[in-house]
This record gives sequence, structure tokens and C-alpha cells, in this order.
Amino acid sequence: MDRSGIEAVKARINISDIVRRYVDLKPVSGRWMGACPFHQETKPSMSVNDEEGFFYCFGCQASGDVIDFYGRINGLEFREALEQLAAECGVELGNVPHDPHAAERKARMQILLDMHDEANQFFQRNLSLASGDHCRRYLANRGMTPEMIAKFGLGYSPEDWHGLDNFLRTKGRNPELGVEAGLLSKNEKGNIYDRFRGRLTYPIQNLSGRVIAFGGRIITEGEPKYLNSSDTPIYKKGDHLYGLNLARSTMTRTKRAILTEGYMDVISLHQFGYTDSCGVLGTALTADQVKRLAGFCSRVDLVFDGDGAGRKAAMKSSRMILLQGVACKVVLMPDGEDVDSLLQTRGAEGFEACMNEAPDGLTFCMNTLREQYAPRDIMAWAKSFLSELSDASLRAFYLPRIASGLGLSEADFRRDAGAATPQQRNPRHQPRQTQRVEQQPGMGVGKDFADDRYFLRFSIQYPDYVPELAKRGMTQVLRTPWAQALWTKLETTQQGQVTSLLNEQEKGFYIQCREEFRENVLSGRELLEEWNHICHTIALEQEKLDKRQLTEAIRQAQQSGDTERALQLLALKESRRRDDEQH
Repeated sequence: MDRSGIEAVKARINISDIVRRYVDLKPVSGRWMGACPFHQETKPSMSVNDEEGFFYCFGCQASGDVIDFYGRINGLEFREALEQLAAECGVELGNVPHDPHAAERKARMQILLDMHDEANQFFQRNLSLASGDHCRRYLANRGMTPEMIAKFGLGYSPEDWHGLDNFLRTKGRNPELGVEAGLLSKNEKGNIYDRFRGRLTYPIQNLSGRVIAFGGRIITEGEPKYLNSSDTPIYKKGDHLYGLNLARSTMTRTKRAILTEGYMDVISLHQFGYTDSCGVLGTALTADQVKRLAGFCSRVDLVFDGDGAGRKAAMKSSRMILLQGVACKVVLMPDGEDVDSLLQTRGAEGFEACMNEAPDGLTFCMNTLREQYAPRDIMAWAKSFLSELSDASLRAFYLPRIASGLGLSEADFRRDAGAATPQQRNPRHQPRQTQRVEQQPGMGVGKDFADDRYFLRFSIQYPDYVPELAKRGMTQVLRTPWAQALWTKLETTQQGQVTSLLNEQEKGFYIQCREEFRENVLSGRELLEEWNHICHTIALEQEKLDKRQLTEAIRQAQQSGDTERALQLLALKESRRRDDEQH
């Protein structure tokens, strides 16, 4: 990863300018405060620090720099978020060392995006021509308004084997590139022809609003009824969601996403005011799609048909969403109805009735397990669910609810599921500062972690002391690999640039410490006492280490038969013991 590029992006962009696009920020005591968009919140629980370039939520502990925020709220991986922000602020990112063809591939992907824009223009123009009359009638009969047709960019691909192909040729596009883009198809004989023919077309857009693929519904007789773009260099159907680019702004306000299956279902939901709706793209819901949604909302309302297939899909999707720590509801349509037909016949009131009856995702799963699964399958599902939770706090949240939902003893279930109660902490000393910083997921528990967090917190909050702490032997008091790794970064990295080197857990802890520092700054006598306490603790740890090393040296001398050396070391040990007693 290009560290210089990361620092350049962060230097050119104020994090508050990016956050303000999604959150109403107000100045409070030298920082910005607003309602956190990553959990259900109405009060200003999120702090945005322009000076140090990070955000932190006191409610859900979400934190990070401007790249983290942009990626999380837009459902992007770190590299993708970095590239978009770099393009926005004019920073040239260096090529990733193992990818010497990055520039060539980027240029090729730009061509594929341009071709999709051209194809979209072709389809939309055809919908307005005489050849698109029957497609326009179809949309009118389905209750689609001109506003919705324009909003979603619907079009029509004529019954022509080479209509789009010929149009793209006029733009100077190579047919082979059209095949790579997924706009054209190529048979075994090498003949190239239009992929979408005689179909209503639904452009699929990424979060930036660029068309990256199409869905097509047959208007006349023919199979398949729906035809979707295959995966291409610019499109992976398991990553994207239909209409998400249009729905995300509402999702960040409502903190809810309505997720359904059909293109027309999504459009109808928007037409009836549910503008936080999006849809899966011809495949089962994926973990990547859930992560994208989680960047915008804290609850997903799943809308499925009420038949067996719909219930099965709802069960699988609910589980996937719950594993991400996102709440969900399961909205099942009445027999013979889908979202579109229900809205067109019964309106928003009919849909709201179904929404009000919808159980939450975990309750739906528990009910389905009890009604349809064998006991051994129920326990296998429950154990598997808990084992796949990476966050210990989520396991603590779900375990009693699952036990109760299945009618099990929580203690027995906890034992059978291998989720014993964590041991109580027993710190080897009581830190003088108030222990306010909460534990980050993945950092571990126990006295060693608690003590390590105490020492590292001081180092993060008072970085001017880091060189002296290093000289005094800070590494001697840190017990855990996590703490040793973080300390190395603090010790060897220039102040202000360390966050770019931290992993997710380290960065979360670092930002928490810096944010808490604003609320509880030590100075004068208090700071001196704290510093003396830490130095004294380091000295004690050094003494313990010296004693262990001396004892080991005595043991080795005795084992090797070096009596003279053993006696000298024993005398030294006794001398140190007397000195300790005198002091």
C-alpha cells in the first residue's frame, strides 16, 4: 500500500468536509459533533476531529480516519475508498508494487464504463421510439410513472441481433471489447451479437452512479424471463445491490434498508415513498452485500415471497445479516403476491400492514428452527451461528436470546456451545488513571491486556514521553503480542503518521485514547504523579526480569558443574536481597 499516497490524501482533505456530506455537524469545544450514522442514534454521539483527522463515536465506538469513514459509509474496501478520495483531491497514488499493470487495467476499465454509458443511451433512446411502444405500454400497465422510469433510467433493447453492436461500432468500439464488457455475446462459432434483445433494460449502477451492468426482462414471448449481465472487470453481481446508489441517502437518515429481490419491486417501493429500498441482483444475498448495507444502516427489512422458497431465502439472509451485528426484520408477502403487485393493488397501507406484522430476524429464525428442524439440526445451527461471530460482545448478546428462543437452559447451552463465561479480570496493580477506554474487539481480555492498555494509553495520550519510556524499558512491562506490536509502531513512527500503519483494532484503540484525552488532560502535579507511577512500575518490572535472569543463570551454572560461577551468582543474589530490604 502506498503510505505516502495515504498521508497525502489525508493532508488534503478535512475529515469534517467528508462527514458533513452524510451527517449534520455542529461545533462543540473545538471539534465537530453529530449523530453517528453507523448505529441507531438521534443525539450527537460522534466526534469529528479535524486537527488529528479522525472520527469517534462514544455510543458504538466506531472510529477511524477520513478513508475509513468514507469506505464504511459507502460500503467500500479500503483501497477503493482511498482511490476515490485520491481522485477527488487530485493525489496520484503510486502503483501497488505487485501490480505493474495497474495503470493499463484502470484505463481499460474506464473504457468499459464508457461503453456502458453509451449502451444506456442507446437503450433509453429506443424506449422513446416507435419500436419501444409495446415496452412503454407494458410499463404503464405495471403502474410505472414517467418519473420512476426516468429516475431508474429504464430502456428498451430492440429485437435486433446487432442493434447495440452496430451502435457501439459507430463509437469506435471493438466488438471483442463489447463481449468483455458483457454487452455482447459470442457463440462457439465466434459470431458476436447483442446479449439483450427484445427486453426492458434496467441499468445497474455503482455507488458513484456509473452504469456497470444491465438487467433485462423479456417483453414478448421467450426465455429466460430475466437476463442479467455476467461478471466483468467492472461488475461482480455478488458485490452490488440494485438501486443502492439511489437509496443510500435515505438509508443514512432512516438507518434502515428495505431489501427485496426484483427490479420492479425496488422501483415500486421507491414510487410509493420507500426510497430506502434496494434489491439483490439475480443471486442469493452475499456477505459482501450485507457489509455494503451495514455502512448505511443499522437495520435491514427483508422482503420475500411467502412461499417455501421465500422462507428459505429469508432464513439464510437473516442469519447472514445477524452475523454482521445488524438488526433485521422478515417481511413475508401474502400468498400469490409480490411487493410490486401488493403496492399496486393495496397501496402503502397494505404494505405497511405486512411490515407491522414482521418478526425480527432472530425470532423468525428461532420460529423456523422449532417448526421445521430436527433437534440435532437446531443445535448444529445454533452452535454454527455462535462460532461464526467474530465479535465476543455479539456472542454475549445473542447467546441468551438463542437459548431462550429455543427453550434451552442458558447455562447448559453456553457449556454445549463452548462459550464459557470469561474469567474476571485481576489486574496486577490498579492504574492511577480512570479506566475509561473500552476494549476493542479482538484485543483480548485478562489482566495482561488490561495492564497493557493502561501503559499504551499513556503513551498515546502523551507522545512526547515515548522516547524516554523506550529508554527506561517500556517493552519490559508489556506482556501481550498485541501490545508489543502497537508499542513498536508508536516508538518508531513519526508523531501524527502512526494511524496509517495501524490495523483496525489498533486504530480503534488509538483513536479512543486520543478522544478521551480531550476530556481528561493531566497537567502539573497530576501528570508528574502519573509519570512517576509509570516509571516506578517499569523499574519494578525490570527488577523482576533481572531476578528471573539471575535465577536462571544460577541454575545453568549448577547444572554445568561450574561451582565457582554458581557461588558468585548466589552471592550477588543475596546482596541484592539485602539492598531491597534496606530500601
